[in-house]
Amino acid sequence: MTQPAADAEMDRLWTALLDRAAGGHAALPEHPLRALFAPLFAAPRQAGGAVVVGRLAQSLDGRIAACNGASQWIGGAGDLRHTHRLRALCHAVVVGAGTIAADDPQLTTRLVPGPHPLRVVLDPRRRLASHYRIFTEGPPTLLVTTTEGPDRHGQAEVLRLPADTDARCDVAGLIAALAARGLTRIFVEGGGVTVSRFLRAGCLDRLHITIAPLILGSGRPAFVLPEVTCIQDGLRAPWMVHPLGDDILVDMAIDGARPWSNAT
Repeated sequence: MTQPAADAEMDRLWTALLDRAAGGHAALPEHPLRALFAPLFAAPRQAGGAVVVGRLAQSLDGRIAACNGASQWIGGAGDLRHTHRLRALCHAVVVGAGTIAADDPQLTTRLVPGPHPLRVVLDPRRRLASHYRIFTEGPPTLLVTTTEGPDRHGQAEVLRLPADTDARCDVAGLIAALAARGLTRIFVEGGGVTVSRFLRAGCLDRLHITIAPLILGSGRPAFVLPEVTCIQDGLRAPWMVHPLGDDILVDMAIDGARPWSNAT
């Protein structure tokens, strides 16, 4: 297939996906990526809940950043476009405070047609200053914290949630709070600690891992999870693999699995 023909096929799929995201019932045309995006529109596992997808980009040896925190860009142009597509199809995009401090991202859909999601920042101890771009410009933003303080943080609305046992924002409570606002497709974009917390809590339905043809040898690991003592205690899940430019994308059907739920 020629590149113009492939682009036209993707455009047809994207038009149908945006219709679904807006509440329509467009049929999704045949396309290799249809199975990647269709699960976003499944019914939530629990009444009043949401469909939650996590995403990380890592090196071949499982690193998401160098030792000094540099992470731009492990994935290539295809991974960046995929990230913007997930933002456009979801109602809310969630990141941890560390991602804001390290990258000062905009979390918009600049690279693809489609609406911007609500931007949600987890900052339990409210350590972030209000000068970051996410608090001064762009689409609506929600700062989630466990700490008392003003009801606004720059331009962002502040949502206070109870702390979990680790003195962090309760991610299950966050999903419930977002779903109560009608935000039932949630994209957990990063970083590794935040995605790991949703995974450990059994709050992920899908996990998208982009693997780049890169070996760093050291750096920050993709996941921060309790240790297991044998291979059988790890998480195995159905998966599909999709080419993504020079990278590959692994789509895992997590469906709330939580083998670390009893770990200390």
